Amino acid sequence: MAKKVVATLKTGTGKEYSKVITMTKSPKTGAYSFKEQIVHNDHIKDAITVAKEQAAE
Repeated sequence: MAKKVVATLKTGTGKEYSKVITMTKSPKTGAYSFKEQIVHNDHIKDAITVAKEQAAE
């Protein structure tokens, strides 16, 4: 399965996407958790702002 992902990322269409990793801190335990998303390059800032809004709640 990993070979298929690598093969699609090497084509021209795979370069249009980026992996966005956001970190949030749990208010109860203080532990950090990470959330990974594959987002189109045009929507990276949107994904980060949504993650910040969810962390503020």
